[in-house]
Amino acid sequence: MRALIGLGNPGRRYQMTRHNAGFLFLDYLSYKQNIPFRPGKGDYYFSEAVFGRQKIVMIKPTTYVNNSGLAVRQAMEAFSVTREELLVVYDDFHLPFGVLRFRARGGDGGHNGIKSIVFELESSEFCRLKIGTGAEFTDAVDFVLSDFSKPETERLKSLFKTAFFGVETWIEKGIEQAMNVYNRNYDSTEIN
Repeated sequence: MRALIGLGNPGRRYQMTRHNAGFLFLDYLSYKQNIPFRPGKGDYYFSEAVFGRQKIVMIKPTTYVNNSGLAVRQAMEAFSVTREELLVVYDDFHLPFGVLRFRARGGDGGHNGIKSIVFELESSEFCRLKIGTGAEFTDAVDFVLSDFSKPETERLKSLFKTAFFGVETWIEKGIEQAMNVYNRNYDSTEIN
């Protein structure tokens, strides 16, 4: 079993915000697999799917981004998932829009959701997929809680398609291969 954790804030108000890139990616996968999310036995929604031959549980915390760690810990216990089987998907405003970054571990980079997960798991040793949401702003809080622009929203589908292939690579060949193939700078208009 592997677990994809998508970070975001629940509710319509936040649905298309940059901070919800993780939620939006999992929604894309859920739609692609035609498997809806349902309430979990904790502060999260979940959906189960099979990618290749690997069973995957997708988790969307309902704790708001800043307390994501609580839901991640609950889901890990409920589905018997270890840190080594996690991939946390989230927004990164340090990266230009359209850039994907897989990481095997790391600090929180100022992201409160990652900070919460590190606190709850007492470790920063878990895989991540950062989705670049743009790096031009004056106020970080206002920026991450702002909606994607219309052109960006139109380009998300192609970006998520590439991210999906990256996740498949992580599942089948490991994080190092996903990093080698998908950690490159590109504008999402280049994605086929």
